[in-house]
Amino acid sequence: MYIKSIELKDYRNYKEIYVEFSSRVNIFLGNNAQGKTNLLESIYMNAMAKSFKNTRDKDIIRFGQEYCRIKSVIVTEDDEEETEIVITSDGRKSVKLNGIKAHKTSEMLDRIFIVVFSPDDLKIVKEDPEKRRRFIDRELCLIKPGYYNDLNNYKKALIQRNTLLKEKETDMIMLEIFDSELAKYGVRILKKRREFVSKIDKISREIHEKISGGKEHLELRYETNIEIPEEAGYDEAEKIYLQALADSRESDISNRNTSRGPHRDDMKISADGIDLRKFGSQGQQRTAALSLKLSEIKIIEEETGEKPILLLDDVLSELDNDRQTYLINSLGENQMFITTTDIVVKVARSVPEGKIYNIKNGEIEIEI
Repeated sequence: MYIKSIELKDYRNYKEIYVEFSSRVNIFLGNNAQGKTNLLESIYMNAMAKSFKNTRDKDIIRFGQEYCRIKSVIVTEDDEEETEIVITSDGRKSVKLNGIKAHKTSEMLDRIFIVVFSPDDLKIVKEDPEKRRRFIDRELCLIKPGYYNDLNNYKKALIQRNTLLKEKETDMIMLEIFDSELAKYGVRILKKRREFVSKIDKISREIHEKISGGKEHLELRYETNIEIPEEAGYDEAEKIYLQALADSRESDISNRNTSRGPHRDDMKISADGIDLRKFGSQGQQRTAALSLKLSEIKIIEEETGEKPILLLDDVLSELDNDRQTYLINSLGENQMFITTTDIVVKVARSVPEGKIYNIKNGEIEIEI
């Protein structure tokens, strides 16, 4: 599976472009703020129908325009598929798959798998828990489409409960309704996250040992603020969850916020018993983050049988030579899109069928 071409109209700083890609390595070369990351972002939209940045849909429309369009052709083992996404300035989004309108964004999932490597991903280890939760959620949304719906339903119930808690008088009947919704979807999220972390723990440990030359042993552990035994079934787990919400109800009303649930969970990352977030060196933190991202690729391949498409957004400059070499050598036959301000000679020369694109002010030229 690979992306054959993409066509953009009024997307970010691109007025109108059409680009055909190599099925292997594609290097986007140019100075900062020319549109390299914007192009990667448009490619990612094909998998999730949203940006990998924390941005609103309407913000990707070129300044002064009423809408933007992303149109792409994806080559699968059996056929070619066309995806078209249109976003209007009032925030509406329309998705067509092979010319047929998709009724839900979730229909985009389980079609194409994309993994992003960005400088921000190298901060997964050292930043706050929300960064690690987002890493887990993004991966699970890709490989388990049902998780996407569970997560959305949980977030809606959480917003409604928090809104209720901020009112002068809390409607206890409505609070119990929202508690039931949180327990229902929260348990599903917790179980899937815990299973995912268990898998990625084993895979990342092996990768980490190779990167570190066997000097360190990585360990991941999912930390939840509602203790539910792993062997508990869904009914039992929901009862435990509801009890936890009931126990914290008084303080939640007082603080006007929901204090318990997967929106407060974390993934602890340690090496040889040392908490890398608190005590790891920058080199240790980046090695652990790289191990996590490479594990993400491995899990997608195991779960789906597909090789994910890789987006490397100016990440090579953040890694030393040894980590760069390990990263490139580990990517095998995946289609890659790499942005850089400097030509990565080693990469360009090692892949004969690769292409290099020069990007300047939203204009693209293929280097001959």
